[in-house]
Amino acid sequence: MDRESHEVRWLTDREMLVWRSYIVSTLMLRQRLHRELVDGQQVSLIDYEVLVCLSDAEGDAMRMSDLATLLGSTKSRLSHQIGRMEAAGFVRRVRHPGDRRGVTAELTDKGAELLRRSAPTHVDSVREHFVDLLTDQEQEIMGRAFTRVLAHLSEAGE
Repeated sequence: MDRESHEVRWLTDREMLVWRSYIVSTLMLRQRLHRELVDGQQVSLIDYEVLVCLSDAEGDAMRMSDLATLLGSTKSRLSHQIGRMEAAGFVRRVRHPGDRRGVTAELTDKGAELLRRSAPTHVDSVREHFVDLLTDQEQEIMGRAFTRVLAHLSEAGE
């Protein structure tokens, strides 16, 4: 779409309230989840998210490019992050079988232990600061809405 040649559909007051509430609350929620993980388990939220993605993947391993996509990260940023996590012993990088250029991030036993130890802190925080604040109906509506947004953004990114 040529953004220069169409009339701007400005947000209504209601739309602006929804948008700003979403943006600010999401930022504040991620900051809170990060702080509680660091304070309680000495792991950052983004490192925790890497551990979760790897533990959910078949064989506790995932191609770096797929992991970057899943985390909404760039390959470069993820490479630096994985490098720090590898130095700490939580993950290791291995060549992807059958693809000399492909690299896979793999969860180590130490990373799996950190995830096991950190998960209760994270889940308690998610419940306290998000899930338990919503009714079942609100959770259902938000689930449908953000599944649709995610599908749209995933398709637009291709």
